[in-house]
Order: sequence, then C-alpha cells, then structure tokens
Amino acid sequence: MEKLFKLKANGTNVKTEIIAGITTFLSMAYILAVNPGILSAAGMSAQAIFAATAISAAFATLIMAFFANYPVVLASGMGLNAYFAYTVVPQLQAQGITNAWQVALTAILCEGIIFIILSFFKFRETLVNKVPRNLKLGISAGIGLFIVIVGFKGAGIVDTDAFATIGDNGEAIVSSSTLVKLGDMASAPMVLAIIGVLIIAALWHHRIKGAILIGIITTWILGIIAQIAGWYQGPSVIPDFANYTVFAPVQTMAGETFMKFDFSYVAANALNFAIIVFAFLFVDLFDTVGTLIGVAQEGNLLDKNGSLPRVGRALMADAVGTIGGSILGTSTVTSYVESTTGVAEGGRTGLTALTSAVLFLLALPLYPIFLAIPSFATTPALVFVGLLMLKNITKMDFDSDIADTVGGFFAIVMMPFTYSIANGIMFGIIAWVILKVITGKVKDVHPIMWISFVLFAVRIATIILGVSS
Repeated sequence: MEKLFKLKANGTNVKTEIIAGITTFLSMAYILAVNPGILSAAGMSAQAIFAATAISAAFATLIMAFFANYPVVLASGMGLNAYFAYTVVPQLQAQGITNAWQVALTAILCEGIIFIILSFFKFRETLVNKVPRNLKLGISAGIGLFIVIVGFKGAGIVDTDAFATIGDNGEAIVSSSTLVKLGDMASAPMVLAIIGVLIIAALWHHRIKGAILIGIITTWILGIIAQIAGWYQGPSVIPDFANYTVFAPVQTMAGETFMKFDFSYVAANALNFAIIVFAFLFVDLFDTVGTLIGVAQEGNLLDKNGSLPRVGRALMADAVGTIGGSILGTSTVTSYVESTTGVAEGGRTGLTALTSAVLFLLALPLYPIFLAIPSFATTPALVFVGLLMLKNITKMDFDSDIADTVGGFFAIVMMPFTYSIANGIMFGIIAWVILKVITGKVKDVHPIMWISFVLFAVRIATIILGVSS
C-alpha cells in the first residue's frame, strides 16, 4: 500500500484512508438509487442501469486511484443524467427516433473519446480558464435549479402537465400551457418528499456522515409505512426478492445496454449530434475541473503555485470512465464533489478512492433494495444537491461587467424554464459574446468562446428553419 499510494509522503495511513473511502461512498451511494430512476425515464431498464452505474463508478474510481492517486470518487453525474433523460432523449423521440437512448449513449461515447484527445493538448484546462467566471457559476447554479424541478416533478410537488379550466358553457377547456402549479398537498409522495428534504437538511447541519443517503432511506421507510397504512396508493415500494439471483442486474445489463450504440443517426444528423456531444462536453468539463479543485483545496493537495499536480491524469480518469460508462449503458461519469467528505476525514491518496470503488461493487447484490426506492424518496437528494449547486450564485458578480451578468443570468434561468441544460449554456454564451461586442470589449472574447458562439448560433438557425428541434 505504501509503495502504491505513498501514504507517508501524504501524511496518512491505511486506517484513515479506508475510513475516508467508506465516508465518501456513504455520502454518494444515493446515485445507485437516483440514476436508475432518472435514466429509466428514457426507456432503459432500471436493473441494467443500476449495474452500469455501480460498475462504471468502480471502474472509473479505480483508474483515479491507481493512475492519478487522488482521493476522488467518480460516478454517473447528476445533471448530466437529467440532461440525458429529460432533454436529449425527448428531443430525439420528437424527431421520430425510436432508439433515442442508444443515440444518447453514442454521444457520450464520442464525448469521452474527444475528452481523451483534448486532454493531450490541455484544451480542457484552457477552456476552463477562458470561459468567464460568472458563466461557469451560472451554469452550475442553473443545473442545480434544473435538478430541483426534476425532483419536484417526480414527487408531484409541482404539476407541469396541461390543466383544465371551466368555460362559459360549463365544459372543461384543456389548456396547452405547461405553467407550473402546486401539486396535491395531501398526497403521500409530496408530503414524504418534503419531510425527506428537511431530514437531510437537519443531518447536514449536524455534519452526519451520509446525510443524503440516510435521508433517502428514511423517506423510503416512511413510504413503506404509508403503503401498509393505505395512504400511499402508487407502485409498491417494498423490495421484491422473488426469483432473486445475485448477478441478475449484470446479466440484464449485458443483454440490454452493453455496447448498445447507434452511429446511423450521426451521419444523417451531424449538427444535432454535435450539439448534443458539445453540451455533454461543456457541462462535464466544468463539473470535473471544479470538483477536482474543490477536493484539492479541502485536502491541501495544491502545490505552492496553486496548481493541482497530476491534473492531467485525473482528467484522463474522468474521460476513460465516461467511455466505460457509455459502453456499460449509463450517462456521463464524472468526479463527485462528495469526495470532499472523505478528504475531510483525512483521505489524501488513491487508497480512499480504491475503498469506495470496492464498496460500489459490493453493492451490486443489493439491487432489490436500491431499485425499490421510489422517486419521492430520491427527490430529497435531487433537491438538496440542487441547493448545493445553487449556492454558486453567491459567488457571482452582478455589478461589474454587463456581459458577465446577463450571460450568467441566462445560464441560470433558461435551464429550468426551458427544461434544458443545453439551452442554458447556449443562451448564456450567445448573450455574453453579443454584449461583449456591443460594449466594445471584443478583445475579451477568446477564440474558444467564438467557436462556441458560432456553434450555438448555427443551432438556433436550424431550429428557426425547422431543420432540427
């Protein structure tokens, strides 16, 4: 262990690293329940997604452990999975694509390959440095709001479906509007989801390890009680161990999602496909680098110049993990900010990550439990993660440059209000570039931002002309 992870040089030991790894796993194990719930909305098998989520997390984290030697754990990214299921797949289905999720997995595969290529040229670091700070923070905050509304919808806290009004003749008039309104406050899912959020908040305040996971489990248990009492009338939330076999999720994954790519769409819809890949790239880019910096600051891993040693290796682990995830059948794999919980417990090396990776694999036989957790029990996790991401608004500067202000603002509001992460990025960048030109600060626009601007401008043109949706 000492030779592999250089424990003494990093001021740590085996016991500390293992405890840190367990802590990190507990803080992010909620993804095993949340990811199948989100991606199954795209028409994929929840059981296959569970296996793909656990195995891809272990695979990517092992690369981080042995190749980069950092206490960073990776798994299918929140926000990126929602973009996959609620933006990309519905848009493809609207175009008549019957295997939309396979096209989306193909885009993620391409994203990972592109990331590997860009890593060799240090393009990722350049892009992160040249995109304005307000825009980065706005994108993160916007994703937070997007995740929240996804969670609210899943628990029935908000109703975004068409609603009816009564006309003069007494007949119901169905509106095509999707205005948001409050859900049924007497329903078990809504009440339990709100209780769950409060439970997580209280646990978080008292710095309880695994607060989000505990909140999910507690809400789920309350849901079981509600079902037994007859209050909750939805699909059963009690785990089904009938016909239980240990490797059922892996077998399902092998047959339904493993290597299920479709490249035929790419040739006929090159621009649409490029936009999908670019949006995945853009979000994952800032998510990964931001997480790595945050974890490094928490653990004092930055060098005297404020740089992160071996950052190229860490980014490579992320890229290879994304490719692995797409092959197995899950959305973009990325570094998790919850890794800071393990670092706070003293984790400093890849042994922390190795411990978490092993626990992800050990969780595979517990699939009946994770898959029985209903959407109203995972809503508290979505809402609280959204809250943590939304905090980035407090770091934004709204008083100096109008381009930075409006660009960041558009990134925040366009994501939840148009139900698309890609739209938030698109309008944020376009607004920023245009206002820089109008205000005479065109020299501030880096070539990378011009490339992004042109790409999104072409995208808008194709939508207006009806070439794409």
